[in-house]
This record gives sequence, C-alpha cells and structure tokens, in this order.
Amino acid sequence: MIDHVSVPVSDLPSAEQFYQALLVPLGLTRLVSREATVGFGKRYPEFWLNLRPAAIPAENPGGHICLRAPDEDAVRAFHRIALEKGATDEGAPGPREGAMTGYFGAFIIDRDGNKIEAVTFPSATSA
Repeated sequence: MIDHVSVPVSDLPSAEQFYQALLVPLGLTRLVSREATVGFGKRYPEFWLNLRPAAIPAENPGGHICLRAPDEDAVRAFHRIALEKGATDEGAPGPREGAMTGYFGAFIIDRDGNKIEAVTFPSATSA
C-alpha cells in the first residue's frame, strides 16, 4: 500500500552515514544520492532522507515509520547500531503484541527526532 516514506534531516551527510550503517541489517542500501536527498531501498528507493536544515527535532514526533526486518537478529542489529551511532532508545528489541498478531520489534529516535521501528513477524512454524 505505501510506496515510500521520507524523513527530514538537518545534516544530510551525517544522516546518510547514520542510516547507511543502520539499514544494512534490514537489507536496504543507498540507491540514490542527490544534493538535498538520499534514497535507500532494495530495488528502488523506499526510504528517503530529505535535507531540512532549519528543522527543529521534535521532542515527541507523535508518529513513527516502521521498516520490515528479515528476522530477530536484524532487529537487534538495527537497534544496536542505531544506539552506537547516537540514536536514543525508544524501545529495546523484544516481543510485542500488535492488533492482529505478535511481533518482534525495536524503536529508536534518530538525531533529528524521527521515530523509527524495525519489526519482524513470527513465521507460522515458530508461532
């Protein structure tokens, strides 16, 4: 249903380095680099960083973007790398109960105040 998302960043080179490392466990790589935007994805850009130098980080963004991870190890790596690179922990990796099913996820707040989650769902055989 959703084709792509974008988040505002105040320092594009710094954010690009941050996300380049953070998205590897999720299978996303940098596919597009332009003067004011960078796109990450698997086959086409699905997650964009847009330069907004005057943006003030939100103290409580109110919403979040969730990225699919291939497995629990990838969720853990996403979270660990994010914290090592200066993000804030907003929910350590672990099992959670969603509206329709259980899942394994982790939340971070990046240095620009964007709340990002990585999630994987249990397979039918492991449930």
